[in-house]
Amino acid sequence: MKKLLAYILSMVMVMALLAGCSSDKPEEAASTKEGTTKEGTEKKDTAKKEDTEKKEDTGKKNKIILITMDSIDQHWVNVDKGAQKAADELGAEYKWMAPDKKDDAQQIERVNNAVADGADAIVIAANGPDAITAALEEAKNAGIKIVYVDSPANTEACATFSTNNKAAGKTAGGVLLEELKAQNISEGKIGIVNVNPSTDSVVQREMGFREAFEGTSFEILETQYGEGDVAKSQEIAENYITQGVVGIFGTNEGSSVGVGNAIKGAGGSVVGVGFDKSDANISLVKDGSLLAIMAQNPDVMGYEGVKAAVQAINGEEIPEKDVDTGVSVITKDTLP
Repeated sequence: MKKLLAYILSMVMVMALLAGCSSDKPEEAASTKEGTTKEGTEKKDTAKKEDTEKKEDTGKKNKIILITMDSIDQHWVNVDKGAQKAADELGAEYKWMAPDKKDDAQQIERVNNAVADGADAIVIAANGPDAITAALEEAKNAGIKIVYVDSPANTEACATFSTNNKAAGKTAGGVLLEELKAQNISEGKIGIVNVNPSTDSVVQREMGFREAFEGTSFEILETQYGEGDVAKSQEIAENYITQGVVGIFGTNEGSSVGVGNAIKGAGGSVVGVGFDKSDANISLVKDGSLLAIMAQNPDVMGYEGVKAAVQAINGEEIPEKDVDTGVSVITKDTLP
């Protein structure tokens, strides 16, 4: 009986031991399985996040902002059209920011706004080469690419697309001089209606224009500035006419319209030449109030400017970094 009891107790102990061992294993297996599943899930989540980030990076559009001298002149409207066309073709995000008038403070504000707006590149026609420089340097320090159209500032940019303004101004002077000679006028006073003394493009045009009259008997009067405003420019031109000038040169769109209006009001007794192709200037050429206008290619400036900006953002080489976008002479004879 004692032997039987001992045998039963020993069997109970063995069964308890076996039960204990078997209960440990599932817990360990469950723990291992849980760890593997958690680790695998984390890896999958990380991979998914990385893939999402890559897709977002790939889908991110280059953000380009055009800043012109103002938003009024048709010249700038055409720069915008060219820029928009390039942005559409290249899939870039694009915006045009412009002051409502030619003003350094307003243009600096637009540059600062472009930086705050997260621009990758700024395509700009600088109102003045010095006033805007500090703001553009800050933009460059923030990693923003700078491209000039029409008028540069005094800080290095990735590229510049503009008219050779000095050469174009000399062409304008030559056209006026030839017409005066054709009218048997070999001497007399000539006026210049400019925008301001700091905008590089119009300063260069005036320099070229004056060069065309070197060695002649004509007297170039002191330049007057109308800020590109039609009414102010017209008043200046009217004052020139009362001084007995034989010719007047307008250095930009607004200046030229003002000159043409003044000549028209005086009965067309003075020869006028101007700059920039616009509906108003074309009309003045058609009716003979202006002899000719120097037509730039603002759409080319805008198009090539945005194209270069995208190349700069992507770290690509820009083939030509200082491009003359050309000018042509429009007269009544060349109009359709």
